[in-house]
Amino acid sequence: MEFKDRLKAARRHAKLNQTELAERAGLTQTSISDLERGKSKATAFAAQIASVCGVSPMWLAEGAGDMFKGVPDHQADRVQPSVKLGTIETWDDETPLDDDEVYVPFLQEVELAAGSGRFAIEESDTSRLRFFKKDLRHNGVQFNNAKCVKVGGNSMMPVLRDGATVGVNVGKNSLSDIVDGEMYAINHNGQLRVKQVYRIPSGIRLRSFNRDEHPDEEYTFQQIGEQQISILGHVFWWAMYSR
Repeated sequence: MEFKDRLKAARRHAKLNQTELAERAGLTQTSISDLERGKSKATAFAAQIASVCGVSPMWLAEGAGDMFKGVPDHQADRVQPSVKLGTIETWDDETPLDDDEVYVPFLQEVELAAGSGRFAIEESDTSRLRFFKKDLRHNGVQFNNAKCVKVGGNSMMPVLRDGATVGVNVGKNSLSDIVDGEMYAINHNGQLRVKQVYRIPSGIRLRSFNRDEHPDEEYTFQQIGEQQISILGHVFWWAMYSR
């Protein structure tokens, strides 16, 4: 299926017409029409369209995986999406955690010595997010294995924009844990990267969603050691602003 066909399938699953989908995704009806007719290849809006329709953004953007992989049951089973806002609670770092919440720290690149140009990946002392314990359990993530990472650049567009935040399960950090095509946070000689990872007989392949600008990278087992490449963990969650 091409993108236009997946888009039609997602819209029909959500029981929306083009106008309704456009309104809820923050687009115009003409944009949706052009995408469904294949006149436009602008898949940068795949994430918000997928959210509205209750389908997997990776499936919608790339045709990868199952249509509903990673989509909560209440979204995948939706018949007629609607926006219902309850009471919005504000909080900051001084707000006490509820019993069903846990803090998840960020991983960040830290320069080892001024002017050396070398970096290491360390846990931030100040940046963190709140997660519900039940959501981590549902995804098979032990609380102390959950970390957050900021995505930089356009290599993972349209699924992950520059500045997106991903949740990483650092308990799945060995080559044997790799599930082909899943996203992983990677330590590449001190550089923090997020890529699709594949196991190949000679080593690993790193893949970006934006393959036009960022072609596949393959590393042998020897190169993995020489370039100090290691898997930090499996990406189990992500979020970003639709800008």
